[in-house]
Amino acid sequence: MPMARPQAIPYARETVANMLVEANAKLPKGIGLALVEAWRPIERQQRIYDFMWRNAVEAFPHRTHAALRRTVCRWVAPTDQKAPPGHCTGGAVDVQLVDEAGETIDVWSPYDRFKAAPTYALGLDEPALRHRMLLVDTMLSVGFSNCRDEWWHYSFGDAGWAVRMGQTRCQYGLAALDPGLYAQLEELSAESFKDRENPFLAAPDDRVTETGSRRAG
Repeated sequence: MPMARPQAIPYARETVANMLVEANAKLPKGIGLALVEAWRPIERQQRIYDFMWRNAVEAFPHRTHAALRRTVCRWVAPTDQKAPPGHCTGGAVDVQLVDEAGETIDVWSPYDRFKAAPTYALGLDEPALRHRMLLVDTMLSVGFSNCRDEWWHYSFGDAGWAVRMGQTRCQYGLAALDPGLYAQLEELSAESFKDRENPFLAAPDDRVTETGSRRAG
């Protein structure tokens, strides 16, 4: 399975990895999955959270601390909760569809990716909606649950999955890997945030019209 980002760490729980293979095999000829993100070390999770926090403060300077936290937590799970963030358990993945040439298939037009993030966003172009529902239906059919705030985010066994599936316990806790396995990828990840634009300023409305929302990982 191709990696959509060079800094992505190609590790997940074995069950999750097998589910990805199964989902990829169920897609029509000429369409495949690309992995955007899988397991994250807690340090990367905190880096992403801090990045989103700084940008939220810049975009919404008059919001209270509680309102800012709510805004940021809609996009990235904090590291100070009892249940670890989904990506840090190895149970959550971010994926997208690609064609035979490895090019990303549009599932967000006529909006940009950030504004069309809710899985069931309204007003999508017909091809974008069709491909988005293909992704959703395929991933759900192999046992993943989807965070309805993010069309790309799917998980199995983490706390988000447990809540969405009505389970009383999650299957996976925090996962750790030898830092030597991903040190260079962490350097790439840190570098990628240096010149990244403020996503809240790029999409000041926070979201397009949707049918519901819930934080991912």
